Amino acid sequence: MPDWDLLLTDTRIATMCADSPDYGVIDGPGAVAIKDGQIAWLGKQSELPDLVAAERRSLDGRWLTPALIDCHTHLVFGGDRAAEFEQRLRGASYEDIARAGGGIMSTVKATRTASADELFDAALPRVEALASEGVATVEIKSGYGLDIDTEIRMLNVARRLGRESSIDIRTTLLAAHTVPPEFKDNADAYVALVCERILPLVAERGLADAVDAYCESIAFSPSQVERLFQAATELGLPVKLHADQLSDSGGAALAASFNALSADHLEYTSLAGVDAMAASSAVAVLLPGAFLTLSETQLPPIDALRAKGVPIAVATDCNPGTSPICSLRTAMMLASRLFKLTPEECLAGATREAARALGVLADRGTLEIGKRADIAAWDIEHPRELAYWVGTPQLAERFTSAHTTRP
Repeated sequence: MPDWDLLLTDTRIATMCADSPDYGVIDGPGAVAIKDGQIAWLGKQSELPDLVAAERRSLDGRWLTPALIDCHTHLVFGGDRAAEFEQRLRGASYEDIARAGGGIMSTVKATRTASADELFDAALPRVEALASEGVATVEIKSGYGLDIDTEIRMLNVARRLGRESSIDIRTTLLAAHTVPPEFKDNADAYVALVCERILPLVAERGLADAVDAYCESIAFSPSQVERLFQAATELGLPVKLHADQLSDSGGAALAASFNALSADHLEYTSLAGVDAMAASSAVAVLLPGAFLTLSETQLPPIDALRAKGVPIAVATDCNPGTSPICSLRTAMMLASRLFKLTPEECLAGATREAARALGVLADRGTLEIGKRADIAAWDIEHPRELAYWVGTPQLAERFTSAHTTRP
């Protein structure tokens, strides 16, 4: 019986391990062995052990990196909001549109009326688009239902996408995305509904891997989010937070106080918020697509995050209103141009730190023995090109623990 299922040879390897500088590059021609969907061996080809592989393939000098991970998306939804995009270009602000009943609520209306099959059929091309760029793991949030039935339906659709595509899906309950019209004048009552009915039901059915909320003046207050996070913690679910996107609401510090997986957006996070994140294990997830779409000018505190050693991830925030971007490679490019992240920070942000932001770094996000064989093979001369080129198809092949796909 063969020792390995697949042996990839004649390749260049960027492991992206945190303790290895310069992309974690293995010098010289490298090799990776795969067994039962896991990396069984990797290193210099000259040091290959004398073991047998069922299949051996030369990659002709291509680069291998961890497969990409999109750790913040809203890609299950009904309808679109191109008309609102046009409104913003004519001068309306995101807050103006939201307070007039548009924004998230327009997507809520469309999502509530969509069947599970309609939501699945609309979302699948977005999942496949990410896969075509080397993505193997995607987080999908609910949050466009804001009622029991639709939130459950969205999470079921996200789970189905994981079963029927070549991407591993991590699901997040975002019922506290905004206050639904039924509770327009009583946000506390809606938070109670989420805590007492939606959250326990989702936990009982195992539909969510984490719980998220939107802490902002147009959504939920810190005290309301705190109540939700307490309920989630009691049910054993990790939390994450849309924090400080439009104002400094203390969201980053609140997330850190619950040892959140991540605090996302962070444009208005204070230095005190950065300090709080540094004292916790929370990852800073930057979302340059929303920054670009909303024509923001307030940059996240990148230098402070670096100085304090806060891990930085990069994601698409794919959604119909504020980040209609379904390309993690584009998000990496935007992070380098808009936020001045280095190409290595961008790649780490879409692999290792994205895995950390989802709580799955133990089994993916870097190329190491024992981790999932989620690997991207690239036609590039150096990994820095992955945050440099825009619109250039550079993925040669994508290996996952269950699939091998070519663009």
